Amino acid sequence: MLAQDELAGVVGLHRRVNEGDLGNLPHLRCITKLVLRLHPPLPLLLQESLRDCTIGGYTVPRGSRVWINNWAMCRDTALWRADAAAFRPSRFAGEGVDFRGADFQYLPFGSGRRACPRRSCPGMQLGMFAVELALAELLHCFDWSLPAGTGPNEIDMDDVFGLTALKAQRLCAVPSPWLSCPLL
Repeated sequence: MLAQDELAGVVGLHRRVNEGDLGNLPHLRCITKLVLRLHPPLPLLLQESLRDCTIGGYTVPRGSRVWINNWAMCRDTALWRADAAAFRPSRFAGEGVDFRGADFQYLPFGSGRRACPRRSCPGMQLGMFAVELALAELLHCFDWSLPAGTGPNEIDMDDVFGLTALKAQRLCAVPSPWLSCPLL
């Protein structure tokens, strides 16, 4: 597993991940961005038009509230190619698509004035930090497998929609200790 190899190389196997390690884990950052694209925390975004405009032939008056289907946009094959649903973290490698609202095909935390798209936004940074650190801990401390008799194609990754997008079926995975330190 590439993420576990990266964690072993940066963190080692005798201590747990800390916040100082996150900047040295580019593959983990790509995985985090991909997970937030495939399963955005906000599947629908509410925006307000700041001026009169035309979108797709429709006139949108200033002050109108517009729902953006973030979930569909994050899976749009016109934006993400035919393999939009594929788990391919490398599409986020380098200085490519970012989560701060400048790349409108990828808005896991929303966009606009209220989304605070600047680099200094504490809420967005804290959210990204929390997701990355939790994912790093789960991947660094455990090796994950499917329950006996379950194949990868049998996993239901469908979402149920509401204010947030929850999994339709609970994801069942079996953890085995991977880290060789007594901190677990």
